Amino acid sequence: MNRIKVAVVDDHDMVRKGLLAYLITEPGLEIVGEGSSGQAAIELAKQEKPDVILMDLLMENGTGIEATREIIKFHPTCKIIIITSYFDDEQVFPAIEAGAYSYLLKTARAEDIIKAIEKAVQNEPVIEPKVASKMMNRFRTPSKLPHDELTERELEVLMCLGDGLTNQEISEELFIGVKTVKTHVSNILGKLQVADRTQAAIYANRHGVLREKK
Repeated sequence: MNRIKVAVVDDHDMVRKGLLAYLITEPGLEIVGEGSSGQAAIELAKQEKPDVILMDLLMENGTGIEATREIIKFHPTCKIIIITSYFDDEQVFPAIEAGAYSYLLKTARAEDIIKAIEKAVQNEPVIEPKVASKMMNRFRTPSKLPHDELTERELEVLMCLGDGLTNQEISEELFIGVKTVKTHVSNILGKLQVADRTQAAIYANRHGVLREKK
């Protein structure tokens, strides 16, 4: 049976060397390289074509997320197992979206890491329970829409835009200065990521962010 080709990328020498020392004793694995940065991971993937890469997230000269995204482009069959100390939303979801196959914490036991490698080549992802819980919660929670980020006053202004009111008319309607209206409109365009008030009005009508008809 062919051995699984594995590369290890972590900018902490002690962590990387510790992983390598354990992995090298496994007869079913072949260590094809090591690196300490995202860029090193990309070069390893190009040169060695590993089946699995164990990779940290936060590294200098290219993060694990950036490296994962790039590697998947030219080596889509490579299974990237993130092994990190972080499980906050800002790291977990971008890593998964970039193409990471499995997600483990550095507190994982060595034998669990071996199992994750073996399962990866069998197309069975392994997700740390804390991370899996976050993923499930994200699916359970309805996705927010851009206008959910607007303040109460900005929502009122958006409703007026949806009715086609001018800045002067909005000023009179809401009893605020025209300059204040302009500031709110600018903030609304930024938060909704639209180019102008016409697009904001279209957004308001499309999503039902409208004033009650008297």
